[in-house]
Amino acid sequence: MYHLIIIKLMKKLFVLIAVLAWCKLTLAQQEIPLYDGAAPGSEEWTWSEGVIADGPPDDSLLYNVVAPTITAYLPPYYLATGTAMIVAPGGAFHILSMKNEGMEVAQWLNSKGIAAFVLKYRLARSYTDDPTKELRGKMSDFNVLDSVNAPLIPLAMADGLRAVEYVRNNASTFDVNPDKIGFLGFSAGGTLTISVVYNGDDHNRPDFVAPIYAYEPSIIGSTVPEDTTPIFVTVSGDDQLEMVPYSLNIYEKWFRAGQPAELHVYEQGGHGFGMRKQGLPTDTWYERFGEWLQLQGYLKKLYPNKYEKLYGEEEVAQGKVARIYQMAEDFGNLARYREANAAQRTPEPEETRVVFLGNSITEGWARTDPDFFTAHNFVGRGISGQTSAQLLLRFRQDVVNLHPR
Repeated sequence: MYHLIIIKLMKKLFVLIAVLAWCKLTLAQQEIPLYDGAAPGSEEWTWSEGVIADGPPDDSLLYNVVAPTITAYLPPYYLATGTAMIVAPGGAFHILSMKNEGMEVAQWLNSKGIAAFVLKYRLARSYTDDPTKELRGKMSDFNVLDSVNAPLIPLAMADGLRAVEYVRNNASTFDVNPDKIGFLGFSAGGTLTISVVYNGDDHNRPDFVAPIYAYEPSIIGSTVPEDTTPIFVTVSGDDQLEMVPYSLNIYEKWFRAGQPAELHVYEQGGHGFGMRKQGLPTDTWYERFGEWLQLQGYLKKLYPNKYEKLYGEEEVAQGKVARIYQMAEDFGNLARYREANAAQRTPEPEETRVVFLGNSITEGWARTDPDFFTAHNFVGRGISGQTSAQLLLRFRQDVVNLHPR
C-alpha cells in the first residue's frame, strides 16, 4: 500500500518537473513580436519573410523581414547573472546572419549566465529568392548601398530601441536587472547598436554596448551618452570591407568622452567572423568579451551556490578549471596519496589496520581528527567528489597495497 502511494507521488513529481522544464524551454525559445500589429513605418509592406537555412558559409540567413521580433534565450537558474543582451546579427540591412551572429552568440552568452534576446529587425526588400546575390551587386558601390539602406536604418533603429524597452519593461519576467541591459551587434548590427545608444532615452537606452566590426557612415546620431555606458569594440585588421577606421573612431569617441572603453584589433579574421572557427585568434574574441563583462561587473551570479558564497565565484571557477586539467592528467587522482602510501610501513602479522576509502566525509574526518586515526591504526583515503569509477581506479593503490586486516 505504502509502496503504491510513494510510486504515485513520484510520478506526480516527475510530471511537475517535466512541466516546469517545458515551460522554461518554451519561454527560452519563444519569438516575441515587438509591435501589436504592423510595425510603424512599414504598414504597407506586403512581401513575405524568407529564410535560407543552409546559407554559406554554414549559416542561416533571413531576408525580407517585415515583422520585427526578439527571441529569448535564457540561461539556467544556477548561472543567471541578471544581465541581459540584445543581439543584432549583421547583413548590410539586407539579410540577417541568424546562426553565426545570432543563435550561437546567444548560446555562448547563456553559458555566462546572460539572458540573450536575438533581434530580428526590418530589412531592405529583396526581389528574388537569392538575396546574397542581390546584395553583392549593391556592395560593389557603397554609395548605392547606403542610399538603398538610408530609409531602412531609422526603422531598424526603432526596432532596436523597442527591443531594449521591451526587455526593460519585462525584466522581472526574464529574471534580469533592468539596469543591466546591453546591446551587441555585428556589422550592420553594429551600426544599429551605436544608433540605438546615441538615440535612446532612459526607457530604451542600453546600459552597455559592443559594436563588432561596425559600419560607421550609416550610424544615426553622434552624441556619446553622459551616463556611464561601457563599450567593447572588436574588428579584424584584414576586414575586407575596411571597417578598422570606423572601429577606431568609435573607440576614440568613447575614450575622449571619459567612458569605459576597450578595443581589440586582430591582425587576421576578415569580415563577419562572428562565432566561426578559422584557426585564428578571432576564434576566441568572445572570451575577451567575457573577461570585459567580468571586469564591468556583469557576470556576478544572482543565485551563487554555497561554495561560491563561501569562497567567491572566481575562486570556485578557477578551482573547476584546475580540476578539469587535473582529471585530464590523472582521472583517478592516483597522485593524491602516492607519497603517503609509500611512507606507510607494512603491518605486523597480528596487527589490525583499517583503511577508509570514501568521499568528503572520510576526507574531512581524517583531516580534522588525525590523532584518532593514528591511535586506532586507521588510514584515511577519502577524496571529496570522487565517482565510483575513480574510486575503483585507485582501489588497489590506496587500499589493497596498504594490507588492511
